[in-house]
Amino acid sequence: MASSTGVISMLFFKVIVCLCFRLSQGKGTAKQPFTLRNLPPLEKASSFPAMRHKTYDYIVVGGGTAGCPLAATLSLKYKVLVLERGGSPYGNRNISYMENFHIGLSNTAPDSSSQAFVSTDGVINARARVLGGGTCINAGFYSRASSSFVQDVGWEADLVNESYPWVEDKVVQWPKIAPWQAALRDGLVEAGVSPFNGYTYDHVSGTKVGGTIFDANGHRHTAADLLAAGDPNNLRVLLHASVHKIVFNSRQGRLKPRAVGVQFADEDGRLHQALLNNNKDSEIIISSSAIGSPQLLLLSGIGPKNDLKKHNIPVVLHNKFVGKGMADNPMNSIFIPTKSPPRQSLIETVGITEAGVFIEASSGFGQSPDSIQCHHGIMSAEIGQLSTVPPKQRSLELAKMYAHNKLNLPKEVFQGGFILEKIDGPLSTGHLLLIDTDVKNNPAVTFNYFSHPQDLSRCVYGIKTIEKILKTNRFAQLSPDGAGMERVLNMSVRANVNLIPKHANTTESLEQFCKDTVITIWHYHGGCHVGKVVDQQHRVLGVSGLRVVDGSTFSKSPGTNPQATVMMMGRYFGVKILRERLGQACGV
Repeated sequence: MASSTGVISMLFFKVIVCLCFRLSQGKGTAKQPFTLRNLPPLEKASSFPAMRHKTYDYIVVGGGTAGCPLAATLSLKYKVLVLERGGSPYGNRNISYMENFHIGLSNTAPDSSSQAFVSTDGVINARARVLGGGTCINAGFYSRASSSFVQDVGWEADLVNESYPWVEDKVVQWPKIAPWQAALRDGLVEAGVSPFNGYTYDHVSGTKVGGTIFDANGHRHTAADLLAAGDPNNLRVLLHASVHKIVFNSRQGRLKPRAVGVQFADEDGRLHQALLNNNKDSEIIISSSAIGSPQLLLLSGIGPKNDLKKHNIPVVLHNKFVGKGMADNPMNSIFIPTKSPPRQSLIETVGITEAGVFIEASSGFGQSPDSIQCHHGIMSAEIGQLSTVPPKQRSLELAKMYAHNKLNLPKEVFQGGFILEKIDGPLSTGHLLLIDTDVKNNPAVTFNYFSHPQDLSRCVYGIKTIEKILKTNRFAQLSPDGAGMERVLNMSVRANVNLIPKHANTTESLEQFCKDTVITIWHYHGGCHVGKVVDQQHRVLGVSGLRVVDGSTFSKSPGTNPQATVMMMGRYFGVKILRERLGQACGV
């Protein structure tokens, strides 16, 4: 009897502990902060000649979302050099604080953390130029990939499930959900995007609240923080180091060209060469993003030989697939005027539909002294979201003009929030081509948005789902009615925000709406696909000593938002490489 009572007591205790844990998740309780005490020194690239004699086990090109956790992990056992083309995120308020989110993206200065580019489709986009990569300029949402994605890419599930928590324990928080995000949560469930799955990092159908890299004070934690998990004695990080090309040893008798080093320019334009040591397992790992990685391969002589010859680039290896299969998940948005100004929020809630459409939201704008006072956050003209201008008519100059004209608009135009729909995949793909041989310049990128009919039908489904959400009781309570609403809607057109077409009762008009108002949510990928440019271990095919580890290897975007999986990927491949070389002795 006593034994039975003890078992029941123990079970009761476990249930209480479990409930407390769930409640702590739901309340967004802060956890013990990950310390940056072991962050390695962040040096200017011009300091490199001081250690000219030094060679490395690994050279990581790109200290971004994947590159930072990868370098930190490898440094636990080996000498690692990180070459980052941008500067430090630390001390930059436009990176560090959510209220200034849009300012970092709208800054077009040559040394800014965001580099704008316009695809040939006419959609204005951005790529990161800062240590920490896209985690420094994104909306902060953290959500894992689906189990089917992990299976499709051929990753080891056990190691994936070890690598995600490694990231989460250091830089991810549960949000204290903002009112606009709570409204979306309720509206999604009422509109049939169910069940509500609570607070979870997992990719599950229905509605959920995900994680965030912003803490309770709105302070951003980035992939750069993960460098503090490495061994600072083995890790050297150079900033403003623009890698021009990979250096190969193609001496006679060698079966494959071998990557032996890189050539890079420092912040003053002086050229340097960093070399690997003579160990056969030493490698250069490119983690320069879906734009930078295929661009660097092409500049280094790996790609379609005819394209390389046009730019007088010596051909190291002909591979017609480099730069192919580029894709960007199209996004469309709806502006919803509100009775009172909503608090600023980026993405915290998501609806994951069975149709392959994700519904998210953003609201309000920052009120700090630094902040631009008239903008639409994630949907701002300042960052190129010219969603009421047909794509082929968009330009960076037009974005600046719209941003300037907003100063003359009534404040009601900025009183509201957005519901966004993004499609899974996508199935539409394009390509990347060099314009010139300057690595600092953007290549020409084509995404071919909605060229696949299934992408277009998914967009229509997404817009119809947003219509259902707007008709729910939850949103009826938020929005003004009558003439007041009509007035705000009319002003909204001038304010460069998207509205459901007034006569959107036919599939054809919604399809046109999708095409005309397509924008980006910065989830582009591809250009170095597995099986075509790299093998299953992400080694570049046809050469040795070279890998690519970043989103350029994806044929579809992981989950609702990719940053969780790209950070995990850096840790995953770091551990895999250590285990391959050292076995159990690697200790990870």
